[in-house]
Amino acid sequence: MDISAIVPVYRSAPILPELHQRLTAALSSIADRYEIILVEDAGGDESWSVIEQLAEGDRHVRGIRMSRNYGQHNALLCGIRAARYGVIVTLDDDLQNPPEEIETLVARLGEDVDVVYGTPEHEQHGFFRNQGSRITKLALQSAMSAETARNVSAFRAFRGPLREAFAAYRGPYVSIDVLLTWGTTRFSHVRVRHEPRHAGQSNYTFRTLVTHALNMMTGFSTLPLQVASLIGFAFTLFGFGILVLVLATYVSNGGSSVPGFAFLASIIAIFSGAQLFALGVIGEYLARMHFRTMDRPTYLVQQVTSEE
Repeated sequence: MDISAIVPVYRSAPILPELHQRLTAALSSIADRYEIILVEDAGGDESWSVIEQLAEGDRHVRGIRMSRNYGQHNALLCGIRAARYGVIVTLDDDLQNPPEEIETLVARLGEDVDVVYGTPEHEQHGFFRNQGSRITKLALQSAMSAETARNVSAFRAFRGPLREAFAAYRGPYVSIDVLLTWGTTRFSHVRVRHEPRHAGQSNYTFRTLVTHALNMMTGFSTLPLQVASLIGFAFTLFGFGILVLVLATYVSNGGSSVPGFAFLASIIAIFSGAQLFALGVIGEYLARMHFRTMDRPTYLVQQVTSEE
């Protein structure tokens, strides 16, 4: 088995030597050939210098440096496209995904499975980070089955040929999990350890995770438009019911004027809010189309380590 391990790196210089050591031990015991691709996402620390040192001392290490910070999934896409071997494994740079569990992931890849997620037995994040992760998984359900989205994680193994399904993808917003659904529906998961972060703190906050979830919903799904349509339909029925009520009251009062200006004003305000909500959703989709027509690059590589 030949394995490409891809790690997006962001401000993790102190962790990289131990990550390299543990990845090397794990991969050399299960793979005939392997490579470790470290994609430095312009974190502004000494990570690139450490990557260069690791690549100089180990021919299995390849380093890619982004021109600016594009985000974790964009960095992953860059590494996936650069991978040379038939099985691709992705994991975070903070050692919360133990490299020793890679064997568990790749063992699950079989004739009936193309993608395997390493689902944490017990997540070691804080409360708000966990809530943000749940919101992200709810957003994924519109593009993946509910069962698959529930088990999604950054620790995944999949067959290299799947990347051909999204080889031509260009756009500033990337979700590796959604892109994988373009190539297969055969997903599975295994339970793995999830360890505390070895150094520093997570760069993902509740706000960034919610933003990522919104980008996924408007960038890869029509669910928000469907929700806006349902809300519009529901308020139309509600308005029709109010009209029937007003007419019935008018008739029962013998043709006199119908009181209740405050009530009617509230109904108008509700309808206006629903219309603005629907326009806002449409505006988000128009913004995505605008960014696509600008042809902004998904990422730009500034530097790679030399290869023997």
